[in-house]
Amino acid sequence: MKRRGIVCALLLAALLAACERQPIERPLQYSREPATAGAPIYRFAVHPLHNPQKLSRAYQPLVEHLSRQLHGAQIELEASRDYQAFEQKYRGRGPDFLLPNPWQTLDAMKAGYHVIAMAGNAEDFRGIFIVRKDSGIKLPADLKGKVVSYPSPTALAAAIMPQYFLYTHGIDVNHDIRNRYVGSQESSIMSVYLGESAAGATWPPPWRAYQREHPAEAAKLEVLWETPPLLNNSVMVRDDVPREVREAVAQTLLGLTQTAQGRAILAGMETARFHAADDASYEAVSAYVERFERLVRPVRGP
Repeated sequence: MKRRGIVCALLLAALLAACERQPIERPLQYSREPATAGAPIYRFAVHPLHNPQKLSRAYQPLVEHLSRQLHGAQIELEASRDYQAFEQKYRGRGPDFLLPNPWQTLDAMKAGYHVIAMAGNAEDFRGIFIVRKDSGIKLPADLKGKVVSYPSPTALAAAIMPQYFLYTHGIDVNHDIRNRYVGSQESSIMSVYLGESAAGATWPPPWRAYQREHPAEAAKLEVLWETPPLLNNSVMVRDDVPREVREAVAQTLLGLTQTAQGRAILAGMETARFHAADDASYEAVSAYVERFERLVRPVRGP
């Protein structure tokens, strides 16, 4: 009887210990298609072209299309709250695929990423200055002493290229104007509409989207100046992603213009097409950034 009591006590203690153990937390994954059991998952991080909700609407059809072409692997879209968060991710070699701006492309190469395509036509990659139609601003000199908004210090088309434009037109961007980095393309435009900045820098795709989605507000704004174009955003892959996956993604991107479904995906992203490109394609950007840093400011800080 005494032995039976000891056994019962031991069993009860074991059961209580099992009940007190906490379950392992696993993050929930969301997808509009069922996951393939055991399939590898590759994360595709897009730099903050839009806010996360709008970015998901624009790029989710692309990542689902890529997943269907991989036959046994899945692509998941990853948004970032701002440019700094996106840059921290690739510097830590987190995402498998990236869609960065051209300056971030150069930076990501240092972390072991390589270019497999260029997203959009080079002619569309230019900085533009948005002002209110009633601002009275006509010349760059009219901005002296005023606020100019940008998404981020590292936004190439929407900060670096506009600031270089101002430099070539006699403006010392470190002293003549007040630079305000507001986190996103839409915020840069809205800052002008609300009167918080005299001019806002952005680039054509967000401005076209703003005109379409906010016609009443856009009617009070206008493009005053634009910069010469440069290379467009890239698509990159981390150096340890299997070759067959890398090549399948690249070929799928390059072939999107060949089908009605692919053209619809491109239209939703405000992207004309993907072009073949590699690391060497961005050497012109490296020369541009080197000149900018020598003459204007360091890219990673105003």
